[in-house]
Amino acid sequence: MTTVLVVDDDATVREVVARYLTRDGHRVLERANGIDGLAAARSERPDLVVLDLMMPGLDGLTVCRELRKISSVPVIMLTALGEESDRVVGLEHGADDYVTKPFSPRELALRVAGVLRRSRQETWPGAGLADLTAVEDGDLRIDPVARSVSRSEVPLALTIREFDLLAFFLTHRGQVFTRAELMEHVWGWTFGDESTVTVHVRRLREKIEPDPGNPVRVVTVWGIGYRYDEATP
Repeated sequence: MTTVLVVDDDATVREVVARYLTRDGHRVLERANGIDGLAAARSERPDLVVLDLMMPGLDGLTVCRELRKISSVPVIMLTALGEESDRVVGLEHGADDYVTKPFSPRELALRVAGVLRRSRQETWPGAGLADLTAVEDGDLRIDPVARSVSRSEVPLALTIREFDLLAFFLTHRGQVFTRAELMEHVWGWTFGDESTVTVHVRRLREKIEPDPGNPVRVVTVWGIGYRYDEATP
């Protein structure tokens, strides 16, 4: 049984979310503030965290940032903010996905199921069973079984989405993909906010590029999307 931690200062939201997730067979933990939520994440080691962005005291962004220092647990952010720059701010702090309030509890439950399914996958998006071997590109090494990435033998702390995105790029080197195509292949969504892809590409570059401001691996193809180029020997 998977454990989902729900952190929200709104008791009604916690109750509704917990009811739907329990129906889906998850063990649900509830916390009403960021301090207690962070403590529960550290002690209970949940499989996924549903985290409200706007909470008094320790807000969701701070909780997510602190979580990322100690864990790669999947995080789905709940936000009531409407502007695009506000909606993606959680992603920039390490969240794997976000849902905008007001939301459908069933939609959130489906997002939870999708993120958990992806986190348990032994292969990356688009890879076949024959590809279950480590892949190397210059000083970059990715192990699909362990879901680990290292650069110059130094482990990299990638979130689930960042890992999936890198894995997809590595198995499709030299091919150009639009943001919509990446969202479909990596996120499994046929609709959604494409800025999600932009944020994850930027975060991935910060971890795998020698100079993130002048990327040589995940390059932008202006007017189209992104392409992965192999490292120069």
